[in-house]
Amino acid sequence: MGIRHQQGFTYIALLIIVAVMGAGLASKGVAWQNSGQREKEADLLFIGEEFREAIALYYLRSPGQVQEYPKSLEDLTADTRFGGTQRYLRKVYRDPVTGKAEWGLILTPAGSIMGVHSLSREEPMKAGNFKVVNREFSRSKAYADWKFVFVPPVTLPAPTIRHIESKQ
Repeated sequence: MGIRHQQGFTYIALLIIVAVMGAGLASKGVAWQNSGQREKEADLLFIGEEFREAIALYYLRSPGQVQEYPKSLEDLTADTRFGGTQRYLRKVYRDPVTGKAEWGLILTPAGSIMGVHSLSREEPMKAGNFKVVNREFSRSKAYADWKFVFVPPVTLPAPTIRHIESKQ
């Protein structure tokens, strides 16, 4: 066997090593990307819950008899309805999926904000195991379908108790 023949084997072995390394790096890249996507989803769920809770506090702590939703997201960072400033959020968070401080707003018929959602049309990786309040997210086709809405609890009037005497 000549030196030229051995150089051919070395070249082929080197190509195989480079191909295996490339495939390994590609699989690591996919895993890294999936890990980043799952982290963004977890952040979106956390931030969405923060918005829902802030909207609930704004609504439930309304002064007077009439409860109100905020007119803007900034109202959640500085509620001046009490004379002083009440803060339900430290800041208006960025959407972790889009990276922008822009949110889809879910409005009441009067135009106040009762919820938010991402503007991303990407398909979520998470498809189950949501909290009860977010269980409908399992049917979502896009992050924009994950709607974080505060709906006030319905309070029913106390039942009227009447005693009916039977006639005998």
